[in-house]
Amino acid sequence: MALCTPDWLLERIALGELPSESLAAARAKLEQEPHGAARLARLESDSRETLVRHPPESVSREVARRLRTAQLQANAARQPERQGWHGWSLSMPVAASLVLLFLSAQQDVVESPSLLPVRVELLETVGIKGDARLLVYRQDAGAPELLSDHTPARTGDLLQLSYISGGHRHGVVVSVDGRGAVTLHHPTTLVGPTKLQSGDAVSLTHSYELDDAPGFERFFLVTSDSPLDVGSVLEAARLLARHPTEASIRPLPLPGTLAQTSFTLEKVP
Repeated sequence: MALCTPDWLLERIALGELPSESLAAARAKLEQEPHGAARLARLESDSRETLVRHPPESVSREVARRLRTAQLQANAARQPERQGWHGWSLSMPVAASLVLLFLSAQQDVVESPSLLPVRVELLETVGIKGDARLLVYRQDAGAPELLSDHTPARTGDLLQLSYISGGHRHGVVVSVDGRGAVTLHHPTTLVGPTKLQSGDAVSLTHSYELDDAPGFERFFLVTSDSPLDVGSVLEAARLLARHPTEASIRPLPLPGTLAQTSFTLEKVP
């Protein structure tokens, strides 16, 4: 019996979250399967209905409410016990709750090739105070080139990302591209620590090679003074990435209590 396309791959096909050659091959195989086209149509219809039921604005408000609850509970848990009383143990599986909120159990991240760290002599250092921001370097045969926002870039460009925390203690770095793919850069896993180093610019541990996605590659740095839920940031990026025109200019649909900044590269042939 021929094996059918698994659900996780079907979702990647629907969202275009595959390299162009792999996407074309996966679509061709799906079309040859019994009911393959119908499965894809049902998934695309369900995605549209999900966006209607859970628009980004509603998701943002719910995430904000849950973050506030988690912060209140964390603050209460840090209070010292009073003499003669035992403190209430307050906890909440916030990550699990956010996962239940977003209805999708599939993997959120398009894995990029794992490359060796690029040792970059940073061209800029700052003190502890200042705005959080991303620095993007292009690595070639010569010295690394510090890029400006909206610099033209091409498929195969090797990038090194760095951040300046601006005094914020925690952060998440994600990117979206013109094909709607979402990539997690910091931390490297959903359960990784979001802590940022303070002071001078800090390079992420791996370089990143641009694929052939058209239009743009946009990097976001989301910062907070409290630990961040990586899954909620990824889901916000994924919601935005479904509309590439909006993704190139709009902020992530996250609570206003979280700071965010972005850096865009314009893809050229």
